[in-house]
Amino acid sequence: MSPTEPEGIRRQSTTRRRRTVRLRTLLIWLAVVPTVAMGTQVTVTAQRLLAQSEKLRSDVAAAEQVGAPLYTLMVDMQAERTATAARWAGSDNSEGELRVRREATDLAAAEFRRLAVDPSRSFSEVTRQLEKLAEYRLRADARSGEADKTLAYYSEVIGKVIQVYQQEFSHAEDAELAQASRPVVSMLQATEMVAREDTVLALAGPSGELTFVGYDQFVSALGAQRYLHEALIVPHLTARDQRFYERVVGSADWQTKTRIESAVLSGHKDIVTGIRLPAEVGGWSSAHANFSVQMTTLNIDLARSVLARGEAKAGELQTEVAWLIGGSAGGLLAVVVVVFFTTRSVLRRLSDLHERTVTVAEETLPDVVARLQRGQSVDPDALPSVTGDRDEVGRISDAFARAVEVSVDGHRRLAAERHGFGLFASGIASRTGNLVSRQLSLTEDLQDTFGHDEALLAELMRADQLTVGMRRQIENLLILAGGEVPDPHTEPMRVADLLREAAAEVEDFRRIERQALDETSVEPSAISQISHLLAELLDNATRFSPPKSKVVIRAELVTDGLSVEIEDRGPRVSPERYEEMNGRLHEAPPYSVLAQNAHRLGLFVVGHLADQLGATVTLRRSVYGGTSAVVILPRHLLVATDPQAPREIEPQPRVLELLPASAPAPAAAVSSVPAVREPAPAPAPERAPEPEPEPEPVVHTSAGLPSRRTKAPVAVAAAVSAPAPALVPVPAPAARPALPERVPQTHIAEQLREPRAQESVVRPDTATPEEVADAWADYEQGTQTVEEELRRDQP
Repeated sequence: MSPTEPEGIRRQSTTRRRRTVRLRTLLIWLAVVPTVAMGTQVTVTAQRLLAQSEKLRSDVAAAEQVGAPLYTLMVDMQAERTATAARWAGSDNSEGELRVRREATDLAAAEFRRLAVDPSRSFSEVTRQLEKLAEYRLRADARSGEADKTLAYYSEVIGKVIQVYQQEFSHAEDAELAQASRPVVSMLQATEMVAREDTVLALAGPSGELTFVGYDQFVSALGAQRYLHEALIVPHLTARDQRFYERVVGSADWQTKTRIESAVLSGHKDIVTGIRLPAEVGGWSSAHANFSVQMTTLNIDLARSVLARGEAKAGELQTEVAWLIGGSAGGLLAVVVVVFFTTRSVLRRLSDLHERTVTVAEETLPDVVARLQRGQSVDPDALPSVTGDRDEVGRISDAFARAVEVSVDGHRRLAAERHGFGLFASGIASRTGNLVSRQLSLTEDLQDTFGHDEALLAELMRADQLTVGMRRQIENLLILAGGEVPDPHTEPMRVADLLREAAAEVEDFRRIERQALDETSVEPSAISQISHLLAELLDNATRFSPPKSKVVIRAELVTDGLSVEIEDRGPRVSPERYEEMNGRLHEAPPYSVLAQNAHRLGLFVVGHLADQLGATVTLRRSVYGGTSAVVILPRHLLVATDPQAPREIEPQPRVLELLPASAPAPAAAVSSVPAVREPAPAPAPERAPEPEPEPEPVVHTSAGLPSRRTKAPVAVAAAVSAPAPALVPVPAPAARPALPERVPQTHIAEQLREPRAQESVVRPDTATPEEVADAWADYEQGTQTVEEELRRDQP
């Protein structure tokens, strides 16, 4: 059998559930987490502020210690650069001036090297550049190479000095100090641009001529220093510094500087070798010497102002840290106190709600549901009511009361719907069963009437088989509706006959091979249920296995009772699928699962029947690759078989083969009947020989086919007394038992049984007794031949 039934109850997931945290723990964490987070934030903020304060103090100390020598080094390097340019241009007294400037630069460089020992500062770049100073001085003295490259070295060193100021003393982490330190760096850069103008004019020398490159450098420096003054210095000066700056730029020397710059821009002359400067440039040196001192004073004042602000800011940060720690500690204490009292109040109210809820869930609600299922009324006062409280706990209580109310209403409607569905299913099944019974009766009458037509008889037998299957589906409806299939049997039935009866319920019964390995019988009250269960499994096995393959059903006694195994050669099924379906078979599924899988109900019916019988059904992979269904029937359903009792063989129209008139008698019949392997009964005491019954005549139709035996013995006797054209006596074994006949409506539910309507016209039975007797004699002889061979094979 190949399990192709739909999804049902899923097996429970083996994934471990996440452990639920108690509400008390959550409330405690509600206090702990913000406290820890706040404490962590305060700690981090305090550390950051303290680090910032320490950095400010470190910058202030470094500026006071290294800033002044570094600024002196920059001014001396600018002066030496100008003197080097004048010496290169051949100006008078330039050699002595250069020597003095170099001595001043050496003193400033030595002081800077002595103080700039902090490895964390960016002073090393300036120190590394100063190591090349001697080399470039030798080039300047020898006038080796171009003057622009030598002068560019001085500009590079000065640029590194300004970069140190920008990186170390700009205080970019503090917006206020960064705003205050911006004019300082801009003033240093503007001073450097003016110094470069001075160097370019000194390089012109007594001739007053510049190369085109030198003129471009002068114009670039002039444009840069004017932009710095207008955009980055003046807008950021304080009122005090603004007044001092205005005095500097309003002095005569600064005005002379501005006039000379304008004259160079507009009064120069282009010559073949470059640019000839105007005569006004002669007053540049004296004017530059005067206003450069004033600019140096302004730069020093701006730097000192920034240092003072840094020191004050460091103190403010330390005070802010103190207030932050104190305020945070007080806030954390207040949070702890509030959370403690809130937690105690909430837990007390939730505990009361929990007790009321448990009482309703464990006592009140089950009692109400039980009363509803019994059809009794329910007192509304027994259920929790909505109080209308507006707080959270009250709303939870009201929500639970509404949930209980909805649940009770749902159970009330469900009980009414189930009762109505039971009545509806019983009514539909009763009407349909009546129609099926009439269909079976009509089919039998047609078989008796038209049995001479071989093709028609085959179709009628097929219609009869399909109608029996329809009856089984109607019984499925009763089983799934919660009813039981009543058993009309009054005597125990042998297992071999039970297997034959179950196989006869299947449309493709010819593919079923039966093997009853032990001699035992089944209680009468369980025959119909067991037969129905096995028929469902056999039907599924034949439908979902190859059309020409065999389906084997074998029964034998085991320790727990009777084992019935049904084995097919259908497609492979995964182990997970087997596990899922076995779980469905071992426990009857709820009706909600049936509603989701209404198109396939085979395994659901088997599960319900197994639950009613106390049997177990297990699906597993067979050795042939298909599916093997093992049914274990409990021992209390079995009874010992009387070895002296006649063995009934229930004939079904489905087991009759359509034999041609010229076919051989016993051999052909044996090959068309499924083998039944049964052990030989125990030897019985010798009895007096009974008179051997007369062989029954075999009646054939006009087409040469065996005719069905009529139900009424009187009719058969009358037919036998009538003359027959061809009577073929068939020898029968001694003590042949009477062949049972199928009686309509004996295997269906009591609700489906209904008195058969009498036919208004009794049709004459055209079959002769000889045809019927011949057919059943061949069937019985083949069956008994197989059984005798099995007895001889057993020890």
